[in-house]
Amino acid sequence: MRGIEGKVAIVTGGSSGIGQAIAIRLAEDGANVAINYVGYPDGAESTKDAIERGKDACMCAMRAADVHPMLVAADVSQEDEVEQMFKDVIAEYGHVDFLVNNAGIQFAADTHELPVDSFDKVLAVNLRGAFLCARQALKHMVDEERPGAIVNVSSVHQEIPKPRFLPYSVSKGGMQNLTRTLALEYAGRGIRVNAIAPGATITPINRSWVDDPEKRAMVESHIPMARAGESWEMAAAASFLLSDEAAYITGQTLFIDGGLTLFADFRTTWSSE
Repeated sequence: MRGIEGKVAIVTGGSSGIGQAIAIRLAEDGANVAINYVGYPDGAESTKDAIERGKDACMCAMRAADVHPMLVAADVSQEDEVEQMFKDVIAEYGHVDFLVNNAGIQFAADTHELPVDSFDKVLAVNLRGAFLCARQALKHMVDEERPGAIVNVSSVHQEIPKPRFLPYSVSKGGMQNLTRTLALEYAGRGIRVNAIAPGATITPINRSWVDDPEKRAMVESHIPMARAGESWEMAAAASFLLSDEAAYITGQTLFIDGGLTLFADFRTTWSSE
């Protein structure tokens, strides 16, 4: 992609799934990438191992692309950790050109039984975290009078309700207006803000249905293209939106969903004949 080579990007939640794919794709396109990950939860050895493997795989892929990656730990829901992350990245590279707000979590529960702290945690990571990181990126770009670009990783669930995942849907609905508002506010400063909205995607967070043939068939039956997406397909779109090839695009959400938001149940007419 034109305009990626030699730039500096921060990718939050970059050690696995879509974030890892985006980080690797940006490195392949010539960017120096700071891979953000969250510290290991106490006692969660499987999570620790997964993070470690993801970091190693991501770093190896980037070094193979002959760029200079770095790792930076931060909980994006914490203001002080976000500020320190940007200080560390700027100390290493001198500046930041791109931000990809990918870090995200979700919890499943019937809403009437949903713990308040679970609701708060999802919004803290998914939406507050995106705001905190965007704010730091914007401060840097404005202070340095640098153009730049931000891509927020939203979801089809900014449009499609997701029962039992209320905080996730709410966070992604908020991300839609975060994207649009920041795009409008900073367009005159040469800073573009867009989002990608993945549909059902093969990632570690979705292993529960990806690895179950019956559940996977049920998920894919709702997708007009009849298959789940791959992380690299999300990464290609993110790289495009950051690149000079998307220089006249801002405030948009690109749905990468195999047609899921076209309402698959309407493939045959049943409502008006």
